[in-house]
Amino acid sequence: MIKHEKKQYRKVVLAYSGGLDTSTIVPWLKENYGCEVVCFVADIGQERDDLEGIEQKAKDSGASKCVIKDLREEFVRDYVFETFKTGALYEESYLLGTAIARPLIAKAMVEVALAEGADAVSHGATGKGNDQVRFESAVAALAPQLDVIVPWRIWDLESREQLLAYLAERHIPCKATLKKIYSRDANALHISTEGGELENTWSAASENCYVWTKSPQEAPDQPENVELTIKDGIVTAVNGKELSPFAVLDTLNEIGARNGVGRIDIVENRLVGMKSRGSYETPGGTIIHKALRGIEQLVLDKTTRQYRDHMAIEFAQLVYDGRWFTRLREIMQAAADELAHEVNGRVVVRLYKGNVDVIQKESPNSLFNFDFVTFGEDQVYDQNDGTGFIRLYSLPARIRAINAQKRGAK
Repeated sequence: MIKHEKKQYRKVVLAYSGGLDTSTIVPWLKENYGCEVVCFVADIGQERDDLEGIEQKAKDSGASKCVIKDLREEFVRDYVFETFKTGALYEESYLLGTAIARPLIAKAMVEVALAEGADAVSHGATGKGNDQVRFESAVAALAPQLDVIVPWRIWDLESREQLLAYLAERHIPCKATLKKIYSRDANALHISTEGGELENTWSAASENCYVWTKSPQEAPDQPENVELTIKDGIVTAVNGKELSPFAVLDTLNEIGARNGVGRIDIVENRLVGMKSRGSYETPGGTIIHKALRGIEQLVLDKTTRQYRDHMAIEFAQLVYDGRWFTRLREIMQAAADELAHEVNGRVVVRLYKGNVDVIQKESPNSLFNFDFVTFGEDQVYDQNDGTGFIRLYSLPARIRAINAQKRGAK
């Protein structure tokens, strides 16, 4: 079953989802490595149906134990909200829902492995995707003594049909069928969908590609206004009600979803070099992203805002590429935290049929000063100051033109 010389392990911790791939990996690890398998499940806000009965399911597949950790608050507080401070958007549209989750799952998996005395960890990511890099880079940074077993890169099972047959031969129950059209990944921040008609870039995404959000066409005909309170770049209250980080996101997910907010359909550049198409639903995250940018418009001066814009691109690439546990991420996060100290205030966003518009904003740190920008009479700005400023500002262009005239005269 293994395509190269194998090493024996005593105990392996598997990042387990309960899907077809990881259900197959449990018996495969036992048969090929003679090891005990401990399944690890990270609760990061995925659908409750995905977690129902998952412990028994893991044991039915052959695991000796299944450890489930509730990481919802940690996920939103330390990963989602910290990333949102930077303004990160991958390729101008993707709010990194999957990429942000992977380092936390890997960290928790490593913690379980060390507590269990395991000598290796395993995951179900394929050799074509980004997650293999994210998981294994995290393990290398946190516990380099642990080996990582990646079945999809070494076993001879190559199709969904073969995985189902493998389980059937061993009388291991599995609810998966050959009729599965889409591949989905969900957490508190988003749900992603790949496969089906999305594999043809000329095929429009059908409503079957979306499971959280109402179609904008079917969303309410009346707009809904939502007030967000922001402190140090973090949303702390919704409509005046103080909430925990997870509760903030969960509440905004519900509000945004019913208004058709947060849908995107993109073709992205994977880290491994290929392009892939997916539809993403990020209703609450889209609202938060817009609200934070609204306060930043008030409190960040021009050059600081330009720096934050640059950092957003770099941080998005860093997270997408699986470099969370690096010194660079810590340095950039420190800069984002410093920027966020002045991102305080209140924002009202208007949601209407998929659109999110910031319609009101205020901040105690606002640099907007009515006395300076008014079109009426003021006592603080001498408009004659513009003459000298423009002469100096345009000096390089003036010198270039003078030199050109001299050369022409010759």
